[in-house]
Amino acid sequence: MADGKSGATGSTPETSIKRLDFKKQTLDDAYAVPANLLEIEVSNPETHGLARTRYTDYEVKMKTNIPVFKIKESSVRRRYRDFEWLKKELERDSKIVVPQLPGKAVKRQLPFRGDDGIFDDDFIEERRKGLEEFLNKVAGHPLAQNERCLHMFLQEPIIDKNYVPGKVRVNN
Repeated sequence: MADGKSGATGSTPETSIKRLDFKKQTLDDAYAVPANLLEIEVSNPETHGLARTRYTDYEVKMKTNIPVFKIKESSVRRRYRDFEWLKKELERDSKIVVPQLPGKAVKRQLPFRGDDGIFDDDFIEERRKGLEEFLNKVAGHPLAQNERCLHMFLQEPIIDKNYVPGKVRVNN
Protein backbone atom coordinates (compact mmCIF):
# COMPACT_ATOMS: atom_id res chain seq x y z
CA MET A 1 0.00 0.00 0.00
CA ALA A 2 1.22 3.43 -0.84
CA ASP A 3 -0.15 5.04 2.33
CA GLY A 4 2.76 3.73 4.43
CA LYS A 5 0.48 2.01 6.97
CA SER A 6 1.24 -1.51 5.85
CA GLY A 7 4.70 -2.99 6.23
CA ALA A 8 4.33 -5.24 3.19
CA THR A 9 3.89 -3.69 -0.24
CA GLY A 10 0.99 -4.97 -2.27
CA SER A 11 -0.74 -6.67 0.69
CA THR A 12 -4.46 -6.38 1.10
CA PRO A 13 -6.42 -6.56 4.34
CA GLU A 14 -7.41 -10.13 3.42
CA THR A 15 -3.80 -11.32 3.12
CA SER A 16 -2.29 -9.39 6.02
CA ILE A 17 -1.98 -10.87 9.50
CA LYS A 18 -5.13 -10.45 11.54
CA ARG A 19 -4.61 -9.09 15.02
CA LEU A 20 -6.20 -10.83 17.97
CA ASP A 21 -9.00 -8.99 19.68
CA PHE A 22 -7.80 -8.09 23.16
CA LYS A 23 -10.17 -7.68 26.08
CA LYS A 24 -9.47 -4.50 28.00
CA GLN A 25 -8.07 -5.42 31.42
CA THR A 26 -10.04 -4.29 34.47
CA LEU A 27 -8.53 -3.41 37.85
CA ASP A 28 -10.00 -6.63 39.27
CA ASP A 29 -8.19 -8.60 36.54
CA ALA A 30 -4.93 -6.72 37.07
CA TYR A 31 -4.84 -7.34 40.82
CA ALA A 32 -6.34 -10.85 40.89
CA VAL A 33 -4.29 -13.87 41.95
CA PRO A 34 -2.31 -15.07 38.91
CA ALA A 35 -3.47 -18.27 37.22
CA ASN A 36 -0.20 -19.98 38.20
CA LEU A 37 1.16 -18.54 41.41
CA LEU A 38 4.41 -20.01 42.74
CA GLU A 39 6.37 -18.08 45.33
CA ILE A 40 9.42 -19.59 46.98
CA GLU A 41 11.49 -17.80 49.56
CA VAL A 42 14.68 -19.00 51.23
CA SER A 43 15.13 -17.06 54.47
CA ASN A 44 15.93 -17.09 58.19
CA PRO A 45 19.35 -18.80 58.16
CA GLU A 46 20.23 -20.43 61.48
CA THR A 47 23.59 -21.87 62.47
CA HIS A 48 23.53 -24.91 64.77
CA GLY A 49 26.11 -27.00 66.61
CA LEU A 50 29.75 -26.45 67.54
CA ALA A 51 33.12 -27.02 65.90
CA ARG A 52 32.97 -29.85 63.32
CA THR A 53 29.23 -30.47 63.81
CA ARG A 54 28.36 -26.86 62.97
CA TYR A 55 26.00 -26.21 60.05
CA THR A 56 23.58 -23.59 58.75
CA ASP A 57 20.06 -24.30 57.59
CA TYR A 58 17.49 -22.11 55.91
CA GLU A 59 13.72 -21.81 56.01
CA VAL A 60 12.16 -22.65 52.64
CA LYS A 61 8.66 -21.19 52.32
CA MET A 62 6.41 -21.97 49.39
CA LYS A 63 3.03 -20.57 48.39
CA THR A 64 1.25 -21.78 45.26
CA ASN A 65 -2.06 -22.40 43.55
CA ILE A 66 -0.62 -24.78 40.93
CA PRO A 67 -2.83 -27.91 40.97
CA VAL A 68 0.05 -30.43 40.99
CA PHE A 69 1.03 -29.24 44.50
CA LYS A 70 -1.35 -30.82 47.04
CA ILE A 71 -0.18 -28.52 49.82
CA LYS A 72 -0.67 -24.87 48.87
CA GLU A 73 1.54 -23.33 51.58
CA SER A 74 4.49 -24.93 53.31
CA SER A 75 7.56 -24.10 55.37
CA VAL A 76 10.50 -26.46 55.92
CA ARG A 77 14.13 -26.11 57.00
CA ARG A 78 16.90 -27.26 54.66
CA ARG A 79 20.66 -27.24 54.73
CA TYR A 80 23.04 -26.95 51.79
CA ARG A 81 23.47 -30.71 51.46
CA ASP A 82 19.66 -31.04 51.04
CA PHE A 83 19.86 -28.68 48.05
CA GLU A 84 22.70 -30.85 46.68
CA TRP A 85 20.46 -33.93 47.09
CA LEU A 86 17.62 -32.20 45.19
CA LYS A 87 19.95 -31.22 42.35
CA LYS A 88 21.31 -34.78 42.09
CA GLU A 89 17.81 -36.29 42.10
CA LEU A 90 16.53 -33.92 39.42
CA GLU A 91 19.57 -34.61 37.22
CA ARG A 92 18.97 -38.34 37.59
CA ASP A 93 15.21 -38.47 37.13
CA SER A 94 14.05 -35.50 35.09
CA LYS A 95 14.60 -34.36 31.54
CA ILE A 96 15.48 -30.77 32.49
CA VAL A 97 18.81 -29.02 32.59
CA VAL A 98 19.30 -28.33 36.29
CA PRO A 99 20.93 -24.98 37.14
CA GLN A 100 24.07 -24.78 39.26
CA LEU A 101 24.00 -24.37 43.02
CA PRO A 102 26.11 -21.68 44.65
CA GLY A 103 29.63 -23.07 45.20
CA LYS A 104 30.83 -25.21 48.11
CA ALA A 105 33.22 -22.48 49.33
CA VAL A 106 36.08 -24.89 50.06
CA LYS A 107 38.57 -22.05 50.68
CA ARG A 108 36.28 -20.62 53.36
CA GLN A 109 36.56 -23.91 55.26
CA LEU A 110 40.34 -23.77 55.63
CA PRO A 111 41.73 -23.29 59.15
CA PHE A 112 43.39 -20.09 60.42
CA ARG A 113 41.12 -17.69 58.55
CA GLY A 114 40.51 -14.22 59.91
CA ASP A 115 36.72 -14.60 59.65
CA ASP A 116 34.04 -17.19 60.39
CA GLY A 117 34.49 -18.88 56.98
CA ILE A 118 31.25 -20.47 55.83
CA PHE A 119 29.57 -19.15 58.97
CA ASP A 120 30.37 -15.52 58.18
CA ASP A 121 27.15 -13.47 57.92
CA ASP A 122 28.03 -12.06 54.48
CA PHE A 123 28.75 -15.54 53.10
CA ILE A 124 25.52 -16.97 54.56
CA GLU A 125 23.51 -14.16 52.97
CA GLU A 126 25.23 -14.64 49.61
CA ARG A 127 24.55 -18.38 49.76
CA ARG A 128 20.92 -17.78 50.81
CA LYS A 129 20.34 -15.61 47.73
CA GLY A 130 21.97 -18.23 45.48
CA LEU A 131 19.88 -21.05 46.96
CA GLU A 132 16.69 -19.03 46.53
CA GLU A 133 17.55 -18.28 42.90
CA PHE A 134 18.36 -21.97 42.26
CA LEU A 135 15.10 -23.14 43.83
CA ASN A 136 12.94 -20.62 41.98
CA LYS A 137 14.49 -21.62 38.64
CA VAL A 138 13.99 -25.32 39.33
CA ALA A 139 10.48 -25.07 40.78
CA GLY A 140 9.39 -22.72 38.01
CA HIS A 141 10.11 -25.37 35.37
CA PRO A 142 6.89 -27.18 34.36
CA LEU A 143 8.59 -30.58 34.09
CA ALA A 144 10.32 -30.26 37.46
CA GLN A 145 6.99 -29.41 39.10
CA ASN A 146 5.90 -33.02 38.51
CA GLU A 147 8.93 -34.58 40.21
CA ARG A 148 8.28 -36.27 43.55
CA CYS A 149 11.71 -35.20 44.89
CA LEU A 150 10.82 -31.50 44.43
CA HIS A 151 7.52 -31.93 46.28
CA MET A 152 9.26 -33.73 49.13
CA PHE A 153 11.98 -31.07 49.27
CA LEU A 154 9.48 -28.19 49.39
CA GLN A 155 6.79 -29.73 51.57
CA GLU A 156 7.92 -32.63 53.76
CA PRO A 157 9.52 -31.81 57.14
CA ILE A 158 12.01 -34.70 56.67
CA ILE A 159 13.40 -35.79 53.30
CA ASP A 160 12.99 -39.54 52.84
CA LYS A 161 16.14 -40.35 50.88
CA ASN A 162 14.80 -43.90 50.33
CA TYR A 163 11.74 -42.61 48.45
CA VAL A 164 10.66 -44.08 45.13
CA PRO A 165 11.48 -41.53 42.40
CA GLY A 166 8.73 -40.65 39.99
CA LYS A 167 6.14 -38.22 38.82
CA VAL A 168 3.42 -36.63 40.91
CA ARG A 169 -0.05 -36.97 39.46
CA VAL A 170 -2.80 -34.37 39.73
CA ASN A 171 -6.04 -35.79 41.12
CA ASN A 172 -9.00 -33.90 39.70
